Order: sequence, then C-alpha cells, then structure tokens
Amino acid sequence: MCSFIMFFTFIICCCFLRWQAQLLFFGILLVALTNFITGSILGPSGIDEVSKGFVGYNAEIITANFYSDYRVFDGFQQNFFSVFAIFFPAATGILAGANISGDLKNPSTAIPRGTLLAIILTSSSYILFAVIAGATVLRDATGNPANYSENGTVSDYMKLCLDEDCEWGLQNSYQVMTLVSAFGPLNYLGCFAATLSSALACFVSAPKIFQALCNDRIFPYLHVFGKGYGKNNEPLRAYGLAFLIALACILIANLNTIAPLITNCYLASYGLVNLSTFHVDLFKPVGWRPTFRYYNKWLSLLGFALSVAAMFLCSWPTALVTSALVFTFFFIVRYRKPDVNWGSSTQVQVYKTALTNAQQFCNIDDHTKTYTPQILVMTGLPNMRPSLVDFAYLLCKNNSLMVCGDVLKERQSHNDRSYRIRKSLQWLRAHKTKAFYSLVDNLSFANGVGALLQATGIGKMKPNILLLGYQSAWRTSNNEEIESYFVAINMALEMHVAVTILRVQEGLDYEGIIGDYDIENSASKKQNAKGVDNPSFTDSPDGSLSSKPFVISGSIDTGLTDESVENGKPKQPNEISLSGDAISAAQKKHMKKSRVMFKDPQGNELSADVQNTICRFRMKQKRGTIDVWWLYDDGGLSMLLPHILTTRSNWANSKLRVFCLADANEEQNHKKESMRLLLSKFRILVSDVVVIPDLTETPSPQTKAWFDALTHEFVRKDDDSSIQNCNAPVIKESELIAEKPKTFNFMRLRELLLQHSTQANLIVMTLPIPQKGTVSGPLYMSWLETLTANMPPFLLVRGNHTSVLTFYS
Repeated sequence: MCSFIMFFTFIICCCFLRWQAQLLFFGILLVALTNFITGSILGPSGIDEVSKGFVGYNAEIITANFYSDYRVFDGFQQNFFSVFAIFFPAATGILAGANISGDLKNPSTAIPRGTLLAIILTSSSYILFAVIAGATVLRDATGNPANYSENGTVSDYMKLCLDEDCEWGLQNSYQVMTLVSAFGPLNYLGCFAATLSSALACFVSAPKIFQALCNDRIFPYLHVFGKGYGKNNEPLRAYGLAFLIALACILIANLNTIAPLITNCYLASYGLVNLSTFHVDLFKPVGWRPTFRYYNKWLSLLGFALSVAAMFLCSWPTALVTSALVFTFFFIVRYRKPDVNWGSSTQVQVYKTALTNAQQFCNIDDHTKTYTPQILVMTGLPNMRPSLVDFAYLLCKNNSLMVCGDVLKERQSHNDRSYRIRKSLQWLRAHKTKAFYSLVDNLSFANGVGALLQATGIGKMKPNILLLGYQSAWRTSNNEEIESYFVAINMALEMHVAVTILRVQEGLDYEGIIGDYDIENSASKKQNAKGVDNPSFTDSPDGSLSSKPFVISGSIDTGLTDESVENGKPKQPNEISLSGDAISAAQKKHMKKSRVMFKDPQGNELSADVQNTICRFRMKQKRGTIDVWWLYDDGGLSMLLPHILTTRSNWANSKLRVFCLADANEEQNHKKESMRLLLSKFRILVSDVVVIPDLTETPSPQTKAWFDALTHEFVRKDDDSSIQNCNAPVIKESELIAEKPKTFNFMRLRELLLQHSTQANLIVMTLPIPQKGTVSGPLYMSWLETLTANMPPFLLVRGNHTSVLTFYS
C-alpha cells in the first residue's frame, strides 16, 4: 500500500498537478480532524469501544495519563527522545516555504508569516489531539467486552491489565484515532491525505534543490539529474530518484525504524540552516538585511546546538554516520572547488579575515626572521611567458605574495581591460599558480613598472622584489626601448626594491609559438592590444622587443670558441636552444606527470622538445649544482633565493656551490673557511665554497675580441654628428674608455663562468648596479650580455641592502 501511495505521488508530480492535489488533500484532512474531535465529544458508541480503551472524557483518565510511562518496546527501553524521534518527522514541513521561495510572489513576507502560522496551527493541533487522546482513552485495555460493563468505573478498567498483557489502549494500539473518530473509515482517508500531502511537499522541494545542485556540478556524475522538462523546468529525473529512495525506505516496513533515520537527517539539515544563518549574521555583509523583526543570531546558534544535541540523544550511532556524511560532502566540495558563486557568507568571512589580518600586519614591525620574498614579476600576459611565471612561483609557492605585472603602452577600454584581467586570472588558476595579476595602461614600460611598484599591494603586503625577463634582443632594439628597460631597473633600486633578472637562452616569451588562452563565455573575443613599449612583454623569446622568430636549433654553446664570433658579430642568443638530448629521461617522465600540454596557434600539440623547454622550471631538475656567485653583500638576497629553490622538490637534487671574491691581502683558505662558517650560522647548506683570487687580471685577447664584436656596431666617436638623431643604441668612445676597468672585470667574470659554471643547473650572480648618468643603457646591457650569453639559466640578483638573513632561528 505504501509503495502504491509513493507511486501515486510520483505520478501527480510528473503530471504537474501537485498544487491542485494539495488543496484536495488539505480539505480531506480537515474533515478527518473534525471527525476525530467530534467522536471524542460524542463518546463511545458501545461496550465494544469501551473494551478497547475509549471511555470518553474522564478526570481519572486525565490524572492517570498525565505522567509518562515509558516501557520496553521492540526490545528497547523507550524514553523521551526515542518517542521524539518517532514524532519529529511530523514537523518536517518547516522549510517547505523556503524550498519553494522561487514560486512565491513575496517570499520575504510570505515565508516567515506562513511558516510561523503553520508551526502554530500544526503544533496546536498535535498537542490538542494528544490531550484529547490522553483524556478519553485508557493506557491499557483488554479488548474483551466481557471484562467491561456499562456501569463499570475507570479505576476498575485500569486494574484489568495489571496481571495480563493487553493489546489495546494508548500504549499498545495504533488504531486509537480511528477508535475515537465518529466515523472510523474517514480517519483512514485523513491518514492518506496527510501522508500524500507530506510526500508531495517533499517531492516538490527536494528534487528542485537537488536539480540545482546537479546543475552546479558540485558533485561528480550527478549532472544527469539536472535536466529539466516543460516550461517550468520540472526535474523529472530527480523525481524518479526521490521515488526510488523513498521506496527503499518504505521496504524496511517498520515505521519505528524509519522515523529515527529521517529525524536525524532533518535535524542535521535544520542545524546546518541555523548555523549558516548565525554565520552570515556574525560577519554581517552589507547585503544581509533580514526583514523579520524578531530575528536574533543567538537564537540561530541555540537552534544549531539543540539540533545537534537532539541528533545524538535520539540515536548516537545514526548521528555519527550522519555527521560523517555531512563532513564528507563538505570536504568533497572543498577539494573539487566547483566554479560556482553562491554569494555565501564564507566569502564575507574570507574578506573580513583578510582585511583584519592586513590591518594588523601593518602594525607589526619588520624583522629579518620573518622576511618573505614578495615578487612583482613582469610577465605581461602570463600565458605567453609560462617559464617566467613558473620560476617566480618556485620562489613564492605557499610562502609569499606573487603579482604578475602587465604594462600596456596604449589606453585600453574597460571591456578590453576586464577581458585581459579575467583571462590572466583564469589561466593562473588553471595552472594552479597562486598569484595575482595587475595591469596598467597608457604608460611607457619604465613608468608602468614604477606605477606597479608604488601602487601594487596593500599595507605591507606589497612587492619587495622586481623580477624581469632578460632583454635578449637589445642589440636589434632602438635606444628608447633599451633606455626604458635601463630606467626601470634604476627606478626599482631607487625605491629600495630588490631587482632580479632571469635569462634562459631559449627565451621566455612564447607569443606566436603558444596559442592564445581563450576563456569561455567571454564578453569580447577580440585580440587584446600588445605592450609595444614593454621590453619584458614583447615578441622576443626572452621578453624583449625583437621581432625575430623563435628558433629551436642546436645545443647550448658553453665554450668560448672561434665559432662564437661569425663575421665579426657574436651569435644571437635567441638562436641557441636546448636540444632534446639535453633533457634526461627522468626529467621527461616527470614532465609527463606535471606539465600542462601547450598547443600552437593552430591548435596542434607542440613537440616534446618545445614542451620541455616551456615547462623547464616545472620539471625535476637533473643532479647538479646551483652556482651562487656572491660577489657583493646586498643583504643576503643573493644567497636566500637559491636556498629557497633547493627546498622545492623539483630542485632537491641541486646542491648549492658558492663562489666569492678574496680580499686583496686575504688568504684563500682563510676566506673559504670564514665563508663556510658564515653560511653554517645562516643554516644554509652548501656543497662547496670556491674563492676567486683576483678579478683584476687582464682578460684574454679572445674575450676582448668577443666583447669588441658585441659592441662594435654601437661604438661612436664623441664628435660624431649622427649621434644626435640616431635612434639606434650608441656607446660613446669616451664612456667605453672611462668604464674600461669595469668592462675588463665583467670579461674576466665571463671567463671564470665558462671555466666553472657551464654545467650548472642555474647560475645566480650579483647584479651590477646601473649608475644612471654615468653608464648608458647600451653599455650596461653589453655588460649583462657578457655575463649571461651562452650560459645555463642565469639569475642576476641585487638586493636593497636590507638584511634578509639572520643567525637566529
């Protein structure tokens, strides 16, 4: 019969007749309730009803039934909460109004009024019926008319069951309401109407909520139940699932077993609703404006506590299972991070917590022990420079702030800015890079970098390190572009921001090689403007201003040979690349697990060699060294950054090897031991310390020829009239002569680098300070080219002379 009723309810929902059916059931229910009250007033119709316990209103019955008398039932000693668990499902319509809020004309008014009115009326009726039953029916009765007489007293009737088990009465019979009713069969209609009405209420609300849950794809494999039908998008598939679940519960065939299970689930849902309400009121978002005048957040918290307490008091094993399921679903959602936005109170909590922490952080004095590298990395569009993003993230991952900076020369419209920002943030999230993205437009590169350094961040959560990609094509750039890059470095140092420059021979800019990252449902699909004035964001592989194509050819030339100079010119670094053989099988295996596959602009997958080159900083590095050329004390940043790299799992096989300069009159062994002692105090493990005795030695003629070939086309005499109107890079002869000692030092450093560090996984060296007004941009870039050309990945570092290392833990 129950299965038939559930099937009937399912048919009503599928035929969209639930509201009409609800009105019919409500009418039948009212008639049945009136029938019950009328029957209690009329009293028993004969001795047969009296023998079953119905004797009418009587003061002795009221006195006898006033107190509880819990007994053993189904092998279990009953108590208040076991009975509560049976009756609680009768109150499960409390959220019915909230569940159909979308169908209400004025839900903010209708839900509280309707819900409170329903609670008052139903609670009153439940209490009334319990009082009527307790005032008119004996607790125990034999059901044998021979034991009862028309002139018998209630006291005599109650004594009949002292010595024998009775099957009738309030404690023993489920037919009490039918017995009391004026017309018994009408009570069955009322039961069916109440059952169908409650089932319809659940069928209306639960599948609708489940449909929304499925459409949000919060849990896997459930989206098939999100499909709707008809003009009202009816969830027929969800109706079917609800029918099967209800049928499974019905097949248990024991209401006293089913009811506690349902009670626990409903108490859990009510408790979570109260907790959610308390949580949102605790953080008070601006949009939280409850219209119910008697609302109080502490009542919500009390409701949550009472719901949880009732769950465990009713059945603690069931409560444990229910709680475990709730936490399981919670952690599934946290792990999957569905791309939906409900405007939940947790968003407000995150905002207010972040705001409070940022404000508190502003009041804390800086300390060397708590220094963290907060990096502004000039990536432009992050998806076009994944290697630069990956390297910066190696330094910041799970530790500190990382901001991807983008400078555009031309003014961007609001739609273009929004699209570019949204695309960049989605790319970062898709590649599991926890970083921010900041865009400025209508500025030159140098001014844009300055604006980002000044305005990016909040309080002390702001960049203290600027990371640039090396301008590898400076030799083919105009003087304005070189000077802009040069000025940006000076500007950062003047702001007491550390500067780092990363160079890899294959380049960092893969625009034209990697297809553009497109986002779904974008407001505009138009191509975003490029920062033509931005040396770190333009078309050369290293983020420079070159328009030369990216060439994958050969392997790194680490020796200084005659082939390094062809036709009086050094080889262009963007024509040199890692070959596939330079990457070990173990690295390739690791890359298959970790990299995101990149495709060309036509949608074709890039070759394995290019993929490995792009993802070189994501992959497991071969066993080797990170060579740190700690030439000058800049606060210790030149040592801290490589140390951070060795803490990453991908670089665990790379050991630190430190190169330092000996003082003029200092013994090399003494310098080596003192450096080892210093590093041990800093708790930085190094595999070796190498002392460079002297940089004042004259470089070899071959190195001089290499440098002369590098700068030959830029050197001009001071009185050359063409300098005034020349837009190409220019190095005056007088400047070259004045800076000859420094130039020789850099040549000598190049020779030492070629001697010691060509097989290193990474070279870290102190960045020369660009002396604005004394050294020109082209000469400064020629120095950097001298140090980094044809080398392994090279990081130039210049701290802001703020100490970042300390002896104290």
